[in-house]
Amino acid sequence: MFLAVFAALRPFPPPGGSGAASELMQSAADLARSGLPTGMAAGQWTSRRPISWISLAAILVSLFSLLPLAFIIWIAVQTGWETVSALVFRPRVGELLVNTLLLVVLAVPICIVLSVALAWLTERSSLPGARLWAWLSVAPLAIPAFVHSYAWITLVPGLHGLWAGVLVSVVAYFPFLYLPVAAALRRLDPALEDAAAAVGLGPWRVFRRVVLPQLRLAICGGSLLVGLHLLAEYGLYVFIRFDTFTTAIVDQFQSTFNGPAANMLAAVLVTCCFVLLGIEVLVRGEERYARVGSGAARQQQRTRLGRATIPCLLLPVVTTLLALGVPFVTIGRWLVAGGANVWRLDEIGLALGQTLFLALAGALLATIAAMPMAWISIRAPGPLQRLLEGCNYIVGSLPGVVVALALVTITVRIALPLYQTLFTILVAYALMFLPRALISLRASIAQAPVELERAAASLGRSPLKALWSTTIRLSAPGAAAGMALVALGIMNELTATQMLAPNGTRTLAMAFWAHSGEIDYASAAPYALIMVAMSLPLTWLLYVQSKRMAGR
Repeated sequence: MFLAVFAALRPFPPPGGSGAASELMQSAADLARSGLPTGMAAGQWTSRRPISWISLAAILVSLFSLLPLAFIIWIAVQTGWETVSALVFRPRVGELLVNTLLLVVLAVPICIVLSVALAWLTERSSLPGARLWAWLSVAPLAIPAFVHSYAWITLVPGLHGLWAGVLVSVVAYFPFLYLPVAAALRRLDPALEDAAAAVGLGPWRVFRRVVLPQLRLAICGGSLLVGLHLLAEYGLYVFIRFDTFTTAIVDQFQSTFNGPAANMLAAVLVTCCFVLLGIEVLVRGEERYARVGSGAARQQQRTRLGRATIPCLLLPVVTTLLALGVPFVTIGRWLVAGGANVWRLDEIGLALGQTLFLALAGALLATIAAMPMAWISIRAPGPLQRLLEGCNYIVGSLPGVVVALALVTITVRIALPLYQTLFTILVAYALMFLPRALISLRASIAQAPVELERAAASLGRSPLKALWSTTIRLSAPGAAAGMALVALGIMNELTATQMLAPNGTRTLAMAFWAHSGEIDYASAAPYALIMVAMSLPLTWLLYVQSKRMAGR
């Protein structure tokens, strides 16, 4: 096995001699000349040299990612308590807080019920076309939330207010809950359910007492993701004329250009994000969910629906019609109404090119920034690693408008030449979507054997070259998946791009927003269609990756 490791790193000499043995002896001689004892464990060598510079890089990235949070605190201190209290404790903030709380309290439970029901039907029942319905339950992620809202408001012009926000939010964001719940259902061991049924529990009681508790982690994580998106969304609620903290912050920024009122609203919004994070930690608990015992979990047999097949089939059908049918029908109707005149190829080509460039550059920067943190989270876990990783996740949960507002103020007051430059917008993308790249990289690095790094180091390669030739290359598929997730987020990003992009920038989202803001829905339709067409392959990649993680 040891020789096989070296074979993967360096070709063997021609057959006919003791090439492998001589190479091992040469490696030992190299170690002796370098002043290291030959009996020294390779893990000790790599734990001293690479960790130092990799940890330093992770610390720098984490400190930089804390800039938006530090900015909010600094603005509050500079403003003074009297002004802060006057701006925060006023009727308008109370109205926004009530709207936001009602939106989260109503939309998240509906998403939970819908996602758990769809996941059980597609993963555990004999529903006809279960694989197709599973993919269609993930596909709404390819449609930006503001395109969902655009489709609904043009179909039902009088759709406004809280319940309109709940409806569109649910059809736009429920896949964030469906994905983890469906993945958890695939991994559950049915032996526990069989044991519960053997003691006389009916199917519903088995599900409530055995299956549902095991889905707690997936439900909590997905609910947190949905809740954070509800707090951060802007375009969706502008269309339906429903005021939230994010819409109010953007309005304040556009009217007063980063006045104290916008900053204090951002502080309240950040507080709401932290409250959601705290609630998720409390509800999640510390129970053990891993299977203990010998053997392996067998495949779950699907429950036969029988006479309930048609009523159960109505749920995915209606959900698909609302989440996919309405946007595609609306976009198609406006494309037909606009005819060939709405396809302004020069403008569309420019927007498409700029969108692709920003998505690829931002995804690459976020992946590179996430690499040191992902490496130490697997190779050198400890208190420092947990602290740094927590900083990245917390700041990654902040709404894009808060990150953009912080960078606007910092560049205007401290580094004016960087205001509205390509560097600033790419930094904003990296801060906002760093957790997406970090999660994918961490999973890939965990599957790369550390012995390969040690073997490469023992052959005389520098720590950076050893890391590059082994772990980084093996984690390339995970890095590609992370880049795809980051690119998907950047292509659909609106508020940060509007506030930070250089003059002359016109992405697909910005062009769509400009036309729809002028009530020119026909001219906006081509941009909506292209955004969806570009996002569908990335959504399919996300769906396939979730299947592979469950061994399907």
